[in-house]
Amino acid sequence: MIDEIHLKKFISILDQKGILTQDTDMEPYEKGWRGDHGKAALVLRPANTGEVSKIVSYCVQNNLALVPQSGNTGLMQGSTPDQSGIQILLSFERMNKIFEIDPVNGSAHIGAGCRLSKLNETCEEFDLHFPIDIGSDPCLGGMTSTNSGGSRFLKYGGVRENTLGLKVVLGDENGTILDLLMPLHKNNVGPDLKHMFIGTCGIFGLITEVIVKLAPNLKQQATALLVPKDLASVNILLREIEKRLGTYLSAFEGMSGEALKRGIEHNPNISNPFAPEGIPDYALLIEISRTWDKRDAEQSLDEILETTLEELWEFPNTPLANAVIAAPEKLWDIRHGLSEGTQKSGKLIGFDISFKRGDLIAFKNHMTAYLKENYPHIAICDFGHIGDGGMHFSLVIPFDHKHAKDTDFQTNLRKNVFDIVVKKFGGSFSAEHSLGRINMKAYQDYTRKEVKEINRKIKSLLSPASISAIEFE
Repeated sequence: MIDEIHLKKFISILDQKGILTQDTDMEPYEKGWRGDHGKAALVLRPANTGEVSKIVSYCVQNNLALVPQSGNTGLMQGSTPDQSGIQILLSFERMNKIFEIDPVNGSAHIGAGCRLSKLNETCEEFDLHFPIDIGSDPCLGGMTSTNSGGSRFLKYGGVRENTLGLKVVLGDENGTILDLLMPLHKNNVGPDLKHMFIGTCGIFGLITEVIVKLAPNLKQQATALLVPKDLASVNILLREIEKRLGTYLSAFEGMSGEALKRGIEHNPNISNPFAPEGIPDYALLIEISRTWDKRDAEQSLDEILETTLEELWEFPNTPLANAVIAAPEKLWDIRHGLSEGTQKSGKLIGFDISFKRGDLIAFKNHMTAYLKENYPHIAICDFGHIGDGGMHFSLVIPFDHKHAKDTDFQTNLRKNVFDIVVKKFGGSFSAEHSLGRINMKAYQDYTRKEVKEINRKIKSLLSPASISAIEFE
């Protein structure tokens, strides 16, 4: 519900298409990617930065809470309202304009509501793409505000490394527009303020436009699934493959047997690539790539991959137990199907965590023993980015088990896992999914006191009002 006076003001700022008040119209915006469901007072859909500024200014002056949303593909409940019914959901979906593609500069200027797929389709004309590979189809504003990583982080880095400029609306009484849209690859004239807004989920300000770096399209790719001899061999394979393939290596992904099994079972278009053998306990997906068409007399990437695997097989104590070279589309379909498969197979308690690369397997071994002893009914369905130390640590409870509906148990389990991640292994409780209501307790528990105080001061300076689903309290 929203006061009629406020509603009239928003109508004066936006056209009729920019306001949703009916429950049936608002429901798609209120529901998160993993089924969380809040209640918005109304949904506002501005068409440009000026309208965002007017909305923010009015909301700040009238103490109205905002929750920003672009693609609503996040997993941490950072883009949906809570259950109070008093938060206004601010959707950027109409701000999807592509202002400029500059092929010489290798950059694109786009609105926060522009989908990744739309950007890449437009860039095809210039043989370019935005190289952050995400399984879903997010918007650029959300990708920037959460600093998305993706499966090719190993080669390209994340959104932070690929952002040149931003336009931001601050959460103050004026709805101040901060224009940081400098399309320069080098601009070393003082503090680079755009980084205050990348990865901070709208807490410091709302991103409305972005200038990102583009990369040449991949023209050649080769992929393989590797089965390590044992988990201790994963780190050996990572180092040896990096040494042999260098900058050709664009992905090095890990997938547990439990995750593979669920991904294959719940997707009829995916089959066991190791058949007639069973699904292994653990597998690695590696990709190598080039940005040019194959030249005459040039060794193909499949041949390079085969040669590398032959060298690994010839080790006196080979780290390989099996290997399958197959088409990239087939293997990436398997990798991208893991998330949905695990979610459909039981009550999912998901973690997005990271470690020093050498500690990731040690954590996996520790948690396997810990959960087997304490929670034998929970399946570990981990997968993720071994090449950058990231792991999607998915714990699945059978739907018919009492713990599947026990929120207190799940909260305690989450705390136990985070304690081990942060205190025992020195890892991060949020690798690439950023912050949201789900992990704000972890932020309070594990972020150093002096860092939290600095964050509060920055928040007070830039955006003193509530313009995000979460706050640095």
